[in-house]
Amino acid sequence: MTLTGTEAVTTRPAAPVAAVFVRRACAQDAAALHTLSAPFARSGALRERPPELYAADADDFLVVELSDGALAGCLALRDHPRAPLGPSGVLYNFCVAGHSQGRGVGSALLWSALRTAETRALRAVFTATGGGGGLFLKYGFAPFPARFAPPVWANALDPRRGSRVLARAVPPGLD
Repeated sequence: MTLTGTEAVTTRPAAPVAAVFVRRACAQDAAALHTLSAPFARSGALRERPPELYAADADDFLVVELSDGALAGCLALRDHPRAPLGPSGVLYNFCVAGHSQGRGVGSALLWSALRTAETRALRAVFTATGGGGGLFLKYGFAPFPARFAPPVWANALDPRRGSRVLARAVPPGLD
């Protein structure tokens, strides 16, 4: 699939190397999602969200849970069926606890989100990042014009944050 405005973004990343279990979040995870995300919100890397919003949006989230029950990381995927490029998804609230960084948690979450997007027959996945976006780039994302993203999401981006929009196609058969 070619996304207008950039070269084809159909690379197939390798599966994450670390054996990390990713599961869907539930409303009972709201407090833990808020706690995990709070340092990233304080630093400006994520938007601040109240625990109630995590409970309401729990179905969007994938999480990695440690053996002690603490969350090592999370990533949310929201579907936008009427996006300019057809059914698309938006990844948001991606964070990995400091003690779990570099252990495959982020890769496992991103891989799982892309697999989920494929099973939902999404054509493209978008995200916004204020950082370098290295992991997204590794997984085939590329800078992309916000005008092709789901409008409700693109219009809510805060220009003061200096985020850049990244996108990738969702090819069938990520195996």
